Amino acid sequence: MQHVKIDIEDVLDLHTFKPEDVPDLLEDYIFECIRSGIFSMRIIHGKGKGIQKKRVQKLLKNNPKVEFFQDAPPEAGGWGATLVELKRES
Repeated sequence: MQHVKIDIEDVLDLHTFKPEDVPDLLEDYIFECIRSGIFSMRIIHGKGKGIQKKRVQKLLKNNPKVEFFQDAPPEAGGWGATLVELKRES
């Protein structure tokens, strides 16, 4: 497996990644966001049939570093994106 370096920002667009890579990618990205002081993020999973969205939200629900998440408003991608608040660990 080849490692890919991506910049850590408050937006993660999953369109360029294989679906099977998303679970590990999401976990690592959340960790790096927290490490970089980013606690609000938007994940773009696309609209399609909603399969990727369901997978992403299930992963978020089971991640202890996630405070909460919700569908993005229309101007930020609507149901094609999810807004995430991460826990601030003290």
